[in-house]
Amino acid sequence: MYLDVFDRNPYGTDCWLLAADGTDEAIVVDPGFEPEAVRALLTAAGKTPVAVLLTHAHLDHAGTAGPFAGDDVPVFCHPADAVAFTDPVAWRRDGFPNPLEPVKDLRSFEDGDVLRLGGVDVEVWHTPGHTPGHCIFRVDGELLVFSGDLVFAGSIGRSDFANSDPAAMRRSLVRFLTLPDDLRVLPGHGPETTVGRERATNPYLREFG
Repeated sequence: MYLDVFDRNPYGTDCWLLAADGTDEAIVVDPGFEPEAVRALLTAAGKTPVAVLLTHAHLDHAGTAGPFAGDDVPVFCHPADAVAFTDPVAWRRDGFPNPLEPVKDLRSFEDGDVLRLGGVDVEVWHTPGHTPGHCIFRVDGELLVFSGDLVFAGSIGRSDFANSDPAAMRRSLVRFLTLPDDLRVLPGHGPETTVGRERATNPYLREFG
């Protein structure tokens, strides 16, 4: 498995790059900032992006998804957050004043969808709360989950933005804890962790067992 991360940006946002063994096709999760730097990482590894997956449509995760994807690479986003690209006022982009760059091939996914991309099966879990369309991506073949801004090492994402929903966030956190303990957690910010470690040590998850 090829796995890399780019986080050199003002928000410390993790852009994750994943490819299955034996393929040069890579998935890019949350390109965020500096699309040319991310492409350079892929080129150095001999990989070509075949899809961009957005955990959510905040600027630090999705701001340059359009320029990164260009004309040929589809960008996948939950419909509840895809509104940020077409009607940012309606989406209420609280705290992130800069508009998102346009995306030429914007596609949607729903909870439970399994996307076959570059030799990898990616299962979509809709985990609203941080944003209405926030999703995490489970990759069982590699025993990992991209958790976006739902769960970090020792912390969780905010649910106090204008379009956040604290009650939905609680439900999403409870659902996260149904994942197996040995699953690697690759978050939207900070170092990787595991479900088991967060279950045992994350103070924001202890109340959920």
